[in-house]
Amino acid sequence: MESRITLITLGVSDLERSVRFYRDGLGFPTQYKDGAPVAFFSTGGVRLSLYPVEHLAADIDPASPPSRGGFSGITLAHNTRSKEEVAEVLSLAEAAGGKIVKPAQDVFWGGHSGYFTDPDGHYWEVAWNPFFPFAEDGSILLSQ
Repeated sequence: MESRITLITLGVSDLERSVRFYRDGLGFPTQYKDGAPVAFFSTGGVRLSLYPVEHLAADIDPASPPSRGGFSGITLAHNTRSKEEVAEVLSLAEAAGGKIVKPAQDVFWGGHSGYFTDPDGHYWEVAWNPFFPFAEDGSILLSQ
C-alpha cells in the first residue's frame, strides 16, 4: 500500500453553517453549491470534506448514532509561514464563529501555536514551526 491521506471528512451538524465557516471565514477554496449533500475544499494536497454527521455515522454503522463529547484525541493542523500569522489565523477563526481554546503562545518544542474549535467542536492547531520549512507547493518539509 502507498502511504497517502487524500481526504479528511468532518461530520458536521449544519452543513451550510460549516461551509460558511471554512469558505467565508477561513477562506478555504471550494466549488460547493448551496444544497449539495457534501462540501469539498482544496487545501494544498489533502482535501477537506464536510458531510452531515448523521449521514457519516450511518455510513459507518447504521446501528450506532453519532456522539460528541469533548476532545476526541484528533486534531487538524494549519502550519503558518510566520510566528505572527498564528494569531492572525486564530483571529479569523474566532471572527467566523470558532472558539479559541488555547491562544497563540510560544511552546516547549520551539515553535508558536494555538488551538481553536470549529462550530462542531473539531480541534485545529495553528502553528509556526521553525523546523518545518515549506516546499514550493505549500507542503511542509519534514527532516525526520
